[in-house]
Amino acid sequence: MTELSRLPGPVMDLWEWQYQGSCRDVDDTLFFHPEGERGAARRRRAEAAKAICQGCPVMMECRAQSLAVREPYGVWGGLSEDERAAALAGIASTTTRRVG
Repeated sequence: MTELSRLPGPVMDLWEWQYQGSCRDVDDTLFFHPEGERGAARRRRAEAAKAICQGCPVMMECRAQSLAVREPYGVWGGLSEDERAAALAGIASTTTRRVG
């Protein structure tokens, strides 16, 4: 008989927070830039997406998930692609300094 304590827990519990996201009823094109979008248009779209994130009850869960999986595209948890890259670079340099 299988030892129940060794079986994985319910996966739904890991992702259920997504149902509470403020972005669920928003057009996802607001969070992902179209090909070739640059400059002021890109900044305005990203700022509009971030404004939705700021009022979101699960912003921190979303941010943590996007950093953990190194989400390469879009606005997640109130952070743009560049902001996530900078945060990850900061985490990496802090870890390197402590270890090295």
